[in-house]
This record gives sequence, C-alpha cells and structure tokens, in this order.
Amino acid sequence: MKMPLRLAAVGVLAGCALAPAGLAAQAGPYAVVDKWVLGGEGGWDYLLADSANHLLYVTHATRVEVVDTTTGKPVGAITGLKGTHGVVLDDEGKYGFISDGGGNVVVVFDRKTFAIVNRIPAGTNPDGMAWEPSTKTVWAFNGRSSDVTVIDAVGMKTVATIKLSGKPEFPAVDGKGAIWVNIETKNTLVKLDAKTLKQTAEWPLAGCESPSGLAIDREHRHLFSVCDGRKMPVTDGDTGRQIALVTIGEGPDAAAYDAKDQLAFSSNGEGTLSIVSTAGGKFTTLQTLPTQATGRTMAFDFATGKAYVVVAKMGPKPAPTAATPKPRATALPGTFTVLVIAKK
Repeated sequence: MKMPLRLAAVGVLAGCALAPAGLAAQAGPYAVVDKWVLGGEGGWDYLLADSANHLLYVTHATRVEVVDTTTGKPVGAITGLKGTHGVVLDDEGKYGFISDGGGNVVVVFDRKTFAIVNRIPAGTNPDGMAWEPSTKTVWAFNGRSSDVTVIDAVGMKTVATIKLSGKPEFPAVDGKGAIWVNIETKNTLVKLDAKTLKQTAEWPLAGCESPSGLAIDREHRHLFSVCDGRKMPVTDGDTGRQIALVTIGEGPDAAAYDAKDQLAFSSNGEGTLSIVSTAGGKFTTLQTLPTQATGRTMAFDFATGKAYVVVAKMGPKPAPTAATPKPRATALPGTFTVLVIAKK
C-alpha cells in the first residue's frame, strides 16, 4: 500500500463524483453493470476473486468482507484484524491468507468457515502477497521493513526472510517458481526464485514513477506495472527489457491481465479503468472507462471476465495540525461499494 487509503494522487477528488468530463469513456466493450453497497466504515486495499467458488474477498479496515459474486450479497467476514491489505488462497480450497499490516502478521483462515486458524509473524506492515503453487508457499511483502516473508503453507511457518532494495508493492508469479515485485521507492522490478529463496535480478522501470500494481501474461512472460504519471511499462519477465510504455489513468494501484481476450487492466484512483489490448504484440489503449474517484484497487474474475473495483465517498479533508500536517480525507460511513464491470 502506498499510503493509507492510497489517495495521494486523488486527494483533490474528495467529493468522489464520477470521473470528470475530460475523462469520458472511449468507445469500448466494457461498462459498469452493477453496484454492490457493502457499507461499514474505514479504508480498504486489495481484493481477490475466487472464481471457482463465486466469491469476492475485499479487505476493509480491520476485516475482510466475503461477497457472493452471483448475488452481490455478503456471505461472511474474517474479523478481529488490525489493518488488512491483501488476500491470497491456496490451491487446495482449504486455507486463505491475509496480510494484516497493522498486526505485522499473516492471518490464516479456513475457507469454509472463515474462522481464523493461525497468525504467522511477518515483517513490518505486510502488504502485497502472492501464492506460489510450485513450492506451496505464501510470499508476504513487507512495506516498512523492505523485505519479504516466505511462509511454508503446509507447515504454517516462516522459512525465509529476503531483504529487498526498497519498499515492495504488488507481486506477480508465473506458477513455476518465478516471482516478480515492484519496488516503489526505487522505480524498479525485482525477480525472485521461489526454489532457491533468492533474488535473481533487479531492473529499472524506465518512465515509471512509484510502481504499485503488477500483472503477468504467463504465456508471453510479459509483466504490466502501473505507475504514477499515467504510465504502464511492459517488461520482459526473463530479460528485464522494456517492451512498451503505455499511457493509462492517474493514480493507479492495481493491475490485472485477461489471457482469454489479451487485455491488461489498470484501476485508477482518478476514477477510471484503463483497458489495454496486447494482441499481436501491440500495446494500445482499448478503452478508458469512467468508474468513480477512489476506484484504485480491483480484482479480475478469470471465469466470468468481470472486474470488480472498490470505491467510497470521501468526507472533507481535516484542517492541518502540528501533529498531522498533511491530513487526509476519510471514507464516509455506509458508502463502501463494489462496482461490477463487464462487457456490454
């Protein structure tokens, strides 16, 4: 997480209206087709779609909301947390893992009952996470200690802590043991080996400022970082060569890739969803879809082709004080909402 509520780039949009007229949608196939009001209080971070079980996990302050994607209704919650960031799931349908940044732990929950079954110590402020299937490990990237905690999901214990060159953001995996993660403070992309538990490369992200979200095209081994300054660098995951630098919306924080339609997505805090075609090795913006200001994180459901973007209306920014010289607006209670985006 870049900062609380990830609103650095969109603070001027505290009223949370729909995307401004200057960001009108380009002609394209996607639209906002539904809105699920979850309500409650507090900020949020990442969300994750469980396609097989038709569930959406949404981090929300000190809890994780669980929503049935066929009805849009909450079906449960994981509670008793201190400050949630991300969720990953094992590949056996048994456990889920939450990065509880406020507690400096990775919380393990039962996917059938949503009950917490374990808390595993991590570094300082675990944030972005990845499930690495070839080694059955969970990788929790710690924002404040600039390292990654590697957890054996079978033994439920930490097996390594790997130091990084700067503050990590979101990771991506190829399913075969390679892991990549954006380093926000260095504007770089790091590659790690899950089998040797070592860093194998670090590459500059030219034209990128403060990379956050990351997605992967596993077939072509292309990586899509999203950056402040309206840029999405596309990187060769084996060589580190930059293949393209695509213009996207401002204030991005999450990325996704749809292999079926060869599309890369960036959810942007300004209130847009950038949809980039990668077909034929060409990287062109297919559509800029208005969503709602603060819509900076998202999840993509690979089974249905739907994207989910979380938003809320924001209250006025408090006046500066000596203790808080740069105060930030907070989400208005009851306005926490999931936007459902699909082909028309």
